[in-house]
Amino acid sequence: MTWEVLSIIGTVAFAISGAIVAMEEEYDILGVYILGIVTAFGGGAIRNLLIGVPVSALWEQGLYFQIALFSITLVFVFPQFLMKHWNRWGNFTDAIGLSAFAIQGALYAAKMEHPLSAIVVAAVLTGSGGGIVRDMLARRKPLVLRAEIYAAWAIIGGFVIGLGWARSPFELYTLFVFITLFRIFSYMFHWKLPTRSIYGEKTHLEQ
Repeated sequence: MTWEVLSIIGTVAFAISGAIVAMEEEYDILGVYILGIVTAFGGGAIRNLLIGVPVSALWEQGLYFQIALFSITLVFVFPQFLMKHWNRWGNFTDAIGLSAFAIQGALYAAKMEHPLSAIVVAAVLTGSGGGIVRDMLARRKPLVLRAEIYAAWAIIGGFVIGLGWARSPFELYTLFVFITLFRIFSYMFHWKLPTRSIYGEKTHLEQ
């Protein structure tokens, strides 16, 4: 039940983030719903394809689809009201979604006895794949690959589960808290991975 609650929080956060991006890009109502659904379920769908889970398994999540659609509708109908709360709690709920989805994705792959590499990929795709697809559809550079440390926490979660360091419920919940907290710390303190540009400090156009 606890994992279901965490998954619902993550689904709501991802669906809302997709809807907000669509509205920022001035998409119509269909675009808002598509981007919201893709953000919430796109990562899981890609993961299923890669690790051999039937794609039809996605349609068994009827409750989650209803929750996502309801969340998107609220954003579309009451954007100003929800944005006030999103600006305050959005990153927190997103961190919960990243952690819960990454762990679930890794557990899916581990249960199917896939190698470590597949478990890590499943964790990353489930935790951050939807956001990557969202940004690509919105013609943006994927935020999870260039802003504060994001996908790296899913990679760590995949390694921990793939190496068998977290198996019991207590260990999995501890891992969940670790990923959530460090994702929150990364945006609070603006932690970033090293970057390198082939243009040096300034591009030709900036000079």
